[in-house]
Amino acid sequence: MFEVLNPSYDDGAAASEFALAARLPTLQGMTVGIVSNGKQGTGRFFDALSAELTDHHGVAKVVREVKSNYSAPADTDILDRAKEWNALISGIGD
Repeated sequence: MFEVLNPSYDDGAAASEFALAARLPTLQGMTVGIVSNGKQGTGRFFDALSAELTDHHGVAKVVREVKSNYSAPADTDILDRAKEWNALISGIGD
């Protein structure tokens, strides 16, 4: 027997408000962090993305981080460093 759980079930508790972060007006001079899950397919893609950001969008610095566990949330130390970035890209690869 299987029990199916519905994560959208409303138990009557009010949902917290959610707002998107403000869009950056430009990437020129910004620091962008890229957080990878560390799987094999991410390396070359993020190499190309880093080059695109710096060469064509004026990003001053790209910071690359790899999570210690591909299936878990980002490590606390990565999240702490991310506070210094203007934007963050999170990606997976297989």
